[in-house]
Amino acid sequence: MIVTTQLGAREGAPDPDEALSVRLRDLALVDLDALCIGLDGDRGAQMAAAYAEDVADALREARTRITALRQQLGGPDPLNVLDLQPRQRASDTAHAGAVRTREKLGGQAEAARALGRLADLAASLVPKLFEADRRRTQS
Repeated sequence: MIVTTQLGAREGAPDPDEALSVRLRDLALVDLDALCIGLDGDRGAQMAAAYAEDVADALREARTRITALRQQLGGPDPLNVLDLQPRQRASDTAHAGAVRTREKLGGQAEAARALGRLADLAASLVPKLFEADRRRTQS
């Protein structure tokens, strides 16, 4: 049975970070002791090195995506509309501004949620990378 979810996906659109999130989750589930059990020193170190390289690659991909998400959070404050006079916000042409502001705030909220999810997943992998590197260098 295959179950897929699209938490946080907008209007039926697939989550652009789903594959990366699954990869980070899967790597976090790896028990390094179980991965290297029964392997002698050199083979165990090679297995730890392969795992460390996979984790590092996934973390690099996460860093790239997190950087892109941070950029979405930048720019002018959408709530600068509060600095407008009430009559400006009440004008007939202000409706388009309200729509843009709502969309910008929604986009920022979505980017912040995605950034938080990826940062949390990446945080769980960093100690595993350090441990795998430690084992890699012990041979």
